[in-house]
Amino acid sequence: MKIYGDKQSGNSYKLILVTSFLQIPYEWQGIDTKKGETKTDSFLQMNPNGKIPILICDDGRILSESNAILNFLAEGSDLIPKDPFERAKVFQWQFFEQYSHEPYIAVARYIKHYLGIPEERRAEYESKQAGGHNALKVMETQLKKTSYLAGDQVTTADISLFAYTHVADEGGFDLSSYPKILDWIKRIQSLERFVSMCSV
Repeated sequence: MKIYGDKQSGNSYKLILVTSFLQIPYEWQGIDTKKGETKTDSFLQMNPNGKIPILICDDGRILSESNAILNFLAEGSDLIPKDPFERAKVFQWQFFEQYSHEPYIAVARYIKHYLGIPEERRAEYESKQAGGHNALKVMETQLKKTSYLAGDQVTTADISLFAYTHVADEGGFDLSSYPKILDWIKRIQSLERFVSMCSV
């Protein structure tokens, strides 16, 4: 298999984590979005949406969208519950990640960490703060009840949310107000075969 992505992208990092946890062999193909490499004709033939990550299977089939790839790679493992309702809870958190978390925390991180908050994007950056904190509050509430987001066992929901949450400070979000999230981050980092974003 081949994974096309950026190792500093949370969405790509999800796949690095799951392949490490499950010891899935793959070939990495680095993509530099700042150089427009997702907008080339060759890349757009693989993903017309022009976004990373994408997975190319051994048989040539192509899959895009990070959580779809993540769940595909984890299929049949303990990271995805067998019970239909418990599995739906995992998907619930992944939809939350894409619609209520990533658009705020990941975008704020990009504007602050990579762009240095240019004046023309300051208002956008500031507008992301309330939504990001709301997402963190939802996670904190759940983690007061369970060790992991979908229950007391780690699932792909945790991988999805961990990717951008653990670097939320790079987007201006102070996690010291969320002690349960900090405990959860430590639990993820203590898992066997965990790899950090900065080491990959």
